[in-house]
Amino acid sequence: MEDTPTGGIAGGTTSLVPAAEERLPLLAGWFADPEFVRGWGGRPLTREEVAAKYTGRRRPAVVSLLVLVGVEPVGYAQYVPAGPREGGIDMVLLPRVRGRGHGPDAARALVQHLRAVVGWDRVTVDPEASDRRAVRAWSKAGFRPVGTRGSRLLMECGPAHDDPPRAAPADASP
Repeated sequence: MEDTPTGGIAGGTTSLVPAAEERLPLLAGWFADPEFVRGWGGRPLTREEVAAKYTGRRRPAVVSLLVLVGVEPVGYAQYVPAGPREGGIDMVLLPRVRGRGHGPDAARALVQHLRAVVGWDRVTVDPEASDRRAVRAWSKAGFRPVGTRGSRLLMECGPAHDDPPRAAPADASP
C-alpha cells in the first residue's frame, strides 16, 4: 500500500510531501543553519549527513517529508514505525514560520494519515521537556504527556478522529 498519496497529505494550512534527492540543496541549507537545528539535535549537519538521513534514503525505516504552506517548503517532518501499529513523528519548521499554527496543523494531518492510511493506533513524539514552544505546539496538535525518557517528554496523541486524510491540492508539490 502506498503510504503517502501522490499529491501529499493535506492539513488546513499545510501539506506534507515526500522529501526526495532533488530537494537536497534546500534541506542541506536548512540543516546547516544553527537556528533551524536548535531543537533538532542542536548541531548543524553536513550535506552528506543530510543526504543520508533526510532525503528518503532510509525509507521504509524512516519516511521523510517536506512541510509546505501553499507550494513553499517551510519545514521537515518524518515518521518512524516502532511496531506494527505504532511509531513516532518528528518535525522542525523554519524559524520565520513558527508560532503561526503550521506545526500543529501539519502534525494533526500527519497523525490522521498515519491512523487512517498507515494503520497506526499509537503515535508519539518526544520533545525536549525544557522546550516549552515545542511542547505547546505538540499539545495544540492533540498530544498529551505520558512520561519522560531522560530529558525528553514522551507525548502521545489523543483519540483518533473519524475523518480520512485528504490528498493535498495538485499545486502542493515542491
